[in-house]
Amino acid sequence: MAGSDPTRQSRIIFFHKHGTSARTRFLRFADDTVCAFAPLPQRAAIIDQGALPQASGIESHPALLLKECRQRLQLPEGAFGVEGEYRVWVDAPGGAIRILLVRFTDIDPPFEAAAAIGARFIDLTEARDLPAVELLLLRRAYEVILGG
Repeated sequence: MAGSDPTRQSRIIFFHKHGTSARTRFLRFADDTVCAFAPLPQRAAIIDQGALPQASGIESHPALLLKECRQRLQLPEGAFGVEGEYRVWVDAPGGAIRILLVRFTDIDPPFEAAAAIGARFIDLTEARDLPAVELLLLRRAYEVILGG
C-alpha cells in the first residue's frame, strides 16, 4: 500500500533464539504488544491458512520492512532476518494484516537497542497478559522456531 509507513498493513514479531541454549525470547514493546510497531486492532483475528487473502494492492516487500525496522532499532544490516516458514495473516477492520516473524542473528539479543525504544525481551511465559490473538500468533511462532 502506498504511504509513508511500510509497516501499516504488516506487523513483525521479533525473536531471539540462543544458539547454544535455545532459549527463545520475544521483543515486547512499551505499548504491551509483540507486534512491531503498532498493536493489532481490537477485533483482529487470525485468518485460516485455507482462506489467505489474495493481493488487493501493492504489498511491501519484506526487505523494505526490514530496512524500516533497522532504522527504528538503530541496528546494522544483517542484524535480523525473516523466517520464511511463518505465513500468518490477521483479519482486522481496514483489511488483512500480514504478520512476519523476524529473528535477531547475533549471539545475544540486542538489549540496548530494545531499551532505547522502550521495549524489552520476554520469555513466552511472560506473554500471558497479551491479547488472545497475539498469544495465538506467538504459539504459531514458537512452533516454527522449534521446528514443529
